[in-house]
Amino acid sequence: MNYNTNNISIKDQLKLYKLLLKPRLIEEKMLVLLRQGKISKWFSGIGQEAIAVGIAAVLEKDEYILPMHRNLGIFTTRNIPLYRLFGQWQGKMSGFTKGRDRSFHFGTQEFHIIGMISHLGPQLGVADGIALANKLKKNKKVTAVFSGEGGTSEGDFHEALNIASVWSLPVLFCVENNGYGLSTRSTEQFLNQDIADKGIGYGMESHIIDGNNILEVYSKISELVKDIRKKPRPILLEFKTFRMRGHEEASGTKYVPQELLDKWSLKDPIENYKNYLITENILTISQDEIIREELKNEINEHLNIAFTEEVHESTKELELGDVYKSYNFETIQPSNNKSEMRFIDAISNGLRLSMQRYNNSIIMGQDIAEYGGVFKITEGFLEEFGKDRVRNTPICESGIIETAYGLSINGYKSIVELQFADFISSGFNPVVNLLAKSYYRWGQNADIVLRMPCGGDVGAGPFHSQTNEAWFTKVPGLKVVYPAFPSDAKGLLATAIEDPNPVLFFEHKALYRTVKENVSEDYYTIPFGKANLIEEGSQVTIISYGAGVHWVLSELEKIDVSADIIDLRTLQPLDTETIFLSVKKTGKVIILQEDSLFGGIASDLSALISENCFEFLDAPVKRCASLETPIPFSKKLEDNYLSKNKFITDLNNLLSF
Repeated sequence: MNYNTNNISIKDQLKLYKLLLKPRLIEEKMLVLLRQGKISKWFSGIGQEAIAVGIAAVLEKDEYILPMHRNLGIFTTRNIPLYRLFGQWQGKMSGFTKGRDRSFHFGTQEFHIIGMISHLGPQLGVADGIALANKLKKNKKVTAVFSGEGGTSEGDFHEALNIASVWSLPVLFCVENNGYGLSTRSTEQFLNQDIADKGIGYGMESHIIDGNNILEVYSKISELVKDIRKKPRPILLEFKTFRMRGHEEASGTKYVPQELLDKWSLKDPIENYKNYLITENILTISQDEIIREELKNEINEHLNIAFTEEVHESTKELELGDVYKSYNFETIQPSNNKSEMRFIDAISNGLRLSMQRYNNSIIMGQDIAEYGGVFKITEGFLEEFGKDRVRNTPICESGIIETAYGLSINGYKSIVELQFADFISSGFNPVVNLLAKSYYRWGQNADIVLRMPCGGDVGAGPFHSQTNEAWFTKVPGLKVVYPAFPSDAKGLLATAIEDPNPVLFFEHKALYRTVKENVSEDYYTIPFGKANLIEEGSQVTIISYGAGVHWVLSELEKIDVSADIIDLRTLQPLDTETIFLSVKKTGKVIILQEDSLFGGIASDLSALISENCFEFLDAPVKRCASLETPIPFSKKLEDNYLSKNKFITDLNNLLSF
């Protein structure tokens, strides 16, 4: 192996050796503990230490790094106390996730490390968001994010590199090409000879680096980082290396030809570098023995701390209390300075006032800048807030939601307009696995609002008419808002943007230009989890939300009935108190939803009412929902599909029970 010092001082060369050796010795100890059953799983980075250590040694301590399973050297080079790492791997409180996640599935703002989730690709987009925040702050910080060669097959890789390239984000995309994705060879992952070639398609600079040569890694990263600080841009880096052990220890390496293992064992980054240092009289054998003994003593001392720590126990209250980040919500009452606004105008006005209120807020989405969005909600925003804060995006829902999460990590509020709620399916993974779980897993909130134009009765067919709120009310960690009136839409949107947790804000398209109301022109908020009792009666409780509320009000003009009409307004959190009080009074209840029946909001509401109000019911809970088909396009078919056209029949059947 050819070592070129590139003016790296002898002191730094020796320091790099110590940094390399530390994760190797920890790994060797962990493999012993794994066999003893004292840790549950291990993903080995033996043979790849030079990449993590070289990059972490270059970047400043407050620059974010997003590592993967095999990057123990990132954590040790950032000087995380070892007992905390050991505690993390044992599910102890001294770790970073309160026992809620394992391995390196965690982050720490203290050390500016953001851990991956098992869906590997999303962290590439998170790096984009962190880097975008740095670029907006003009702080000349660089972000480094890791992927294996297998991860480059994921769509998130494409989306993240494309976003970073288009926006000239200061990101180092570090791909460790270690030969295998679990047992699948690189030749079965991609046909181009080098991953670095993929950079060409994004107009992105790329380099190939010997990932086993610590001096080459350190000197090349130093050179690139210095240049990126002057000229922000993304760079794709392919590190040629090899995984010497199994994907994780249980999988072994039987699928790897022995001659390949033998070849790469001769390229061991630590043994080769040690021999070089000894040859250059920078290190002696006795010094090496002292260094190893000191590191082993540190490891054993911190292991003892971790092993003697009590096993973590929790309570239902503590666990539920960490699903959402708490904050001091203040209800700001609407002023009497009112004017007539359509539903769409109220949303636009609320969004504008919130962006004025929060200078750290950014709105992103397809065609939202010059064009003003497909529904014109952000028309004029570009002129008022500028391109930094009103950002057209490529068509990549997953990548942009990941970018929003990265912005949140680095101090920004993100508002993402999904052109249609239907398109959230292309970004489903980061919503349910990053945003929803982040605060519970490691205490990092996701300060993000996803605006979701949704719903049918507009003749838009199966890909532009879905009302898919039930996909998300099932996922702990998400809040789901679905207003029916302009005044509610404005106040609830303000609350959603204030809230530091991820909020899905559903906006029914059929209401945009058909529903009007006198709405306060000033900023105000409406609390989540408070339903609106629109009308009071004694015969029946009618529950709905969104356009369904207007369907109820319209249909009730046709019959004489005394009803409590409840507009839920928010689906998560849910106002069960208002519901139960009404049901206990009327004894009958019907729930109208636009979504098809099975697995919808009405089903859970029905179960809750049956469990909590059974002795007060005079009839079974009635659910009224749309057909169990995708929503069709033509008017007659859509009318046949929608639940509003059978509501009166279902209501009369309930009343006559």
